[in-house]
Amino acid sequence: MDKIDKPFRLLVATGNQGKIRELRGLLSDLPIELMGLNEIDGIIEIDETGATFRENAGLKATGYARQTGLWALADDSGLEVKSIGGAPGVQSARYAGTNTGYDVKIGTLLKQIDAVGGSDRRARFVCAMALADPEGTILYTAEGICEGRIARGPRGTFGFGYDPVFIPDGFDLTFGELRDDIKQQISHRARASAQIMRYLRDFIDV
Repeated sequence: MDKIDKPFRLLVATGNQGKIRELRGLLSDLPIELMGLNEIDGIIEIDETGATFRENAGLKATGYARQTGLWALADDSGLEVKSIGGAPGVQSARYAGTNTGYDVKIGTLLKQIDAVGGSDRRARFVCAMALADPEGTILYTAEGICEGRIARGPRGTFGFGYDPVFIPDGFDLTFGELRDDIKQQISHRARASAQIMRYLRDFIDV
């Protein structure tokens, strides 16, 4: 692969502003201009039909790169809870209904855990990322995992998604309570981003 000219534009293949904000922080020391799907007109949404986080990340990276002619970084991430068979898993964003808020999703999740006894609250966040060139060729994939457990109820107002009920190993606070600087060291997205950043450094003259 040839060296990438800098600075260059990298499409973050999501409309989730929380993810975009988090990635901007994680990749802030690279000469990259990040932009989200909401900044481009006429985008056709890519269906997430993969059976795994990695497959969905690849589908999105390829699809949005080809639509826009831009480098595209896509992630698919979610929460896996041991006691309920790894649910919600790849369905995390669609759990309890595609258009329901995360207050409803979290409430449904806690009820489901309680329904099976609730004693085993082990869980993990998983993030898979895929980087595609403007032709849609996947050049690199990465995966990050953060182990932890599910709180009895939501706590904290930081972060997004299931963050208020996820307590990472080694902490007593949820992701919704932890400061961003700590989360950016230990989260599943931070760990996947670190691998992507190492890859990009090889091809950007920094």
